[in-house]
Amino acid sequence: MKYFGLQSQIRRNNTNSLLLLLMFPVVFFGLTWLFFFFMSVSQSHAGQESYNLIQSVNSGFLRTIPWVTIGVIVWFTIAWSSHSSMIDKATSSKPLERKENKRIYNLVENLCISTGMSMPKVNIIEDDSLNAFASGINPKTYSISLSRGIMNKLDDHELEAVIAHELTHIRNRDVRLLIISIVFVGIFAFLAEALFRSLRFGSLGRGKKGSGGAAIIIALLLALVGYLVASLFRFALSRKREYLADAGSAELTRNPLALASALRKISADSTIEAVQRKDVAQMFIENPQAELKNSSASIGSLFATHPPIAKRIEILEQF
Repeated sequence: MKYFGLQSQIRRNNTNSLLLLLMFPVVFFGLTWLFFFFMSVSQSHAGQESYNLIQSVNSGFLRTIPWVTIGVIVWFTIAWSSHSSMIDKATSSKPLERKENKRIYNLVENLCISTGMSMPKVNIIEDDSLNAFASGINPKTYSISLSRGIMNKLDDHELEAVIAHELTHIRNRDVRLLIISIVFVGIFAFLAEALFRSLRFGSLGRGKKGSGGAAIIIALLLALVGYLVASLFRFALSRKREYLADAGSAELTRNPLALASALRKISADSTIEAVQRKDVAQMFIENPQAELKNSSASIGSLFATHPPIAKRIEILEQF
């Protein structure tokens, strides 16, 4: 597999990513419509005309969709405003002072000057493993987080290539796109968990198996479907963006072999013990959760948060 030009790859990946992102609300509203459809079918009388059934479904859907939309907007607003503190807490990232490591700041500043970017915040993760990630939704919140291990175990060329990879995520608005996808998946996860608790401790738990219990079961099944589909979209989005960031690093540093060498070292020890959340793990240059990396081969590539690191190295060596 060979690159066919960075700009062509950017256009292709951005188009595919936009289509994937548009699928999130389509799935959400589609499943909402299906909820009313299955509820109407379960409550309909024999002989009821299909026209009247669909009309009833559409009526319930149109009455409910404004409230559903408001709920999604409120969820997005809260998640959007608190994402930085959530990610820092989930990864144990802390600000890295310039006086503590001038080498890192010099590498970041030189790359930012060469690309005309504003200087992002630089954070450190106190872990001897090798990993890094970028986050933020605007210049005020953009940051690059590096583990203690990656700073100590990579040479300047390798570390520069890793930083260029993360800066490319920021330049291409990858981090913003991934945060949006994480929020959508979080909505389905929250709904599935809330409905499961209602099913376990609510009306069915007390032996009341009426229409309320049926509604919960239908909603739970649809929420699980939504979570699965949204997760697949999120994984595909993440994989595409890693290839693009690798290409961006190669262009910025003019040294694709440096990133290939860095990825080899990272793949040998990328497990960050503090990272427990699967959604945050996908933001790293390599998935820092060992159990996810080991399970991806058996489950299949559709559920992988990152493309195979061997494939990424192969492409970089052909750049």
